Amino acid sequence: MLAATYNIHRGRGSAGLFRPKRIAQVIAEIGADLIALQEAQHYLRPGKDMLDAALIEREAGLRLLPLPERPGEQGWRSNLVLLRRNARLLRPAVGLRLAGLEPRGAILAELDLGWGPFRLLATHLSLGARRRRAQAAALLAAMETGQGARLPTLLLGDLNEWRQHGPALAVLEPVFGRPPSVPSFPAFRPFLCLDRIMGHPHGLVRAVAAHDTPLARRASDHLPLKALIDTAMLGGRSG
Repeated sequence: MLAATYNIHRGRGSAGLFRPKRIAQVIAEIGADLIALQEAQHYLRPGKDMLDAALIEREAGLRLLPLPERPGEQGWRSNLVLLRRNARLLRPAVGLRLAGLEPRGAILAELDLGWGPFRLLATHLSLGARRRRAQAAALLAAMETGQGARLPTLLLGDLNEWRQHGPALAVLEPVFGRPPSVPSFPAFRPFLCLDRIMGHPHGLVRAVAAHDTPLARRASDHLPLKALIDTAMLGGRSG
C-alpha cells in the first residue's frame, strides 16, 4: 500500500499563482492508495471547494473521505483525505480540534483499503513549539478512543518540525518511534523535513521518500512525501 501526505499551499506554487489543477496532476503522478492534504481549504470560505474532486477521481482514482459533521465541505480545518475507490470506512470519520492561533486540526478515520483495518490520523500542526507539543499529546489521546484503540495507526501530515528531536516528535516518539527525516520544504530546493509519515507498531511504515518531479516543484511550496506501508501488519497480504 502506498500512502502520501502533501501540503498543497492553497493551490499556489512558488510564484504565488492559484493553479489547483497542478495539484490534481501531482496527485495522479504519485499513484497513492491514500493521500492526506493540508492547506486544502479556503480559511474564510470552507464551504467553497478548492479542488476539483471529479477531476481527481477521474485522473487519480481517488475519492474524498466524507466527514458527517461537515456535509458539503471537502475537509476539516484545511485537512482533506483522498482514498482509493474501494476503501471501506469502518467508522464515520471525525474532525479533531487542535487548539492554537491557526485553525489547526486533524482527521481521524478507521479504514480498510483491502489489506486489513487500520487507523488514520491526518494532521497539520502549529508553528509554535509549545503548541505543537500539546497538539501531539492530543493526537495520542485520540488514538485511545473508540473500539479500534488497538488498531495499527498511520499518522501523516505537515508537523512543522524541522529538528529530529523537536517537541512534537519527542511526544510522538515513544509510540511511533523516530520517523525518517526526508527534506520536503521548500519545494524548489528542499532542505527542511517538515512533513512526516509515521506508523505504529514499529515497521508499519517502510521506505519513505519525497515525490520530487518538475511538476511537484512548481505546484506547491512543499514536495509530497510517500511511503510504502507493510500491509502484512494490517492482517492481510503483504504489498
